Amino acid sequence: MAYCKVGQAEIYYEDIGEGTPILMIHGFTPDHRLMSGCMEPVFRNRDGWRRIYIDLPGMGLTKNYHEISSSDDMLHAVAEFIQEVISTERYLIAGESYGGYIARGMIEKEKEQILGAAFICPVIVPDAESRTVGEHRILKRDAEFIEGLKKAELEEFQSISVKLDEYNWLRYNKEIVSGCQMADEEFLSKIKNNYGFSFEFDHGSFDRPSVFLLGRQDSVVGFQDALSVIDKFPRGTFAVMDTAGHNLQIEQPELFNTFITEWLDRVAEDKR
Repeated sequence: MAYCKVGQAEIYYEDIGEGTPILMIHGFTPDHRLMSGCMEPVFRNRDGWRRIYIDLPGMGLTKNYHEISSSDDMLHAVAEFIQEVISTERYLIAGESYGGYIARGMIEKEKEQILGAAFICPVIVPDAESRTVGEHRILKRDAEFIEGLKKAELEEFQSISVKLDEYNWLRYNKEIVSGCQMADEEFLSKIKNNYGFSFEFDHGSFDRPSVFLLGRQDSVVGFQDALSVIDKFPRGTFAVMDTAGHNLQIEQPELFNTFITEWLDRVAEDKR
């Protein structure tokens, strides 16, 4: 178990492989398994990349974080982690949902050090009431399988998922629910009250290879708000996927792997 002591927390992380670092940042409430679950398959036959998966404060195994009280503090903790673990080396950043919001904050702070960015169903508008989202829809249902789930399991699963079947349930339970069960809800409620950064960002453009993977049926952050920043990412691929909600990386695994692989190829080409 690896920990990195920063000013306001001891951040748990997993460090896999060698090569160009990629910092992986999960969403709000789960832990690093959300990111390792979807990203590690991409690297099964791909060398040259050092994958760094962190647990944000209040989530997973990160500890001693109670002085943190806002997303500004979260961002500062991540920046300190980068200084300690990655140092001055240039790196990539990948974030899901709230992790995508933190990633955009890091781009504002360290644009020149970041070689590329991947966003999975990212938070664009921090205020949930101000987001452009559609109604939740279930497009695939294995009635026989879901009958075997407990009532509470099914209610949570179908509240966010677009595909209700065994494959999606097993990954959802392993990669998302397992982390959510460890979350410090009292602490996270404090962060929710200071969820948006106190500073303006997205100044200028980020002219490095990037990719935005968006779920057409994402009822948590939607997809339309992400399209509003398309001009800020002139090297960005923006993909809106049908039959994909906020768990796009699970519901469309083949497309996810294809787009992440292509993004890495573009970064590698840029480095030559």
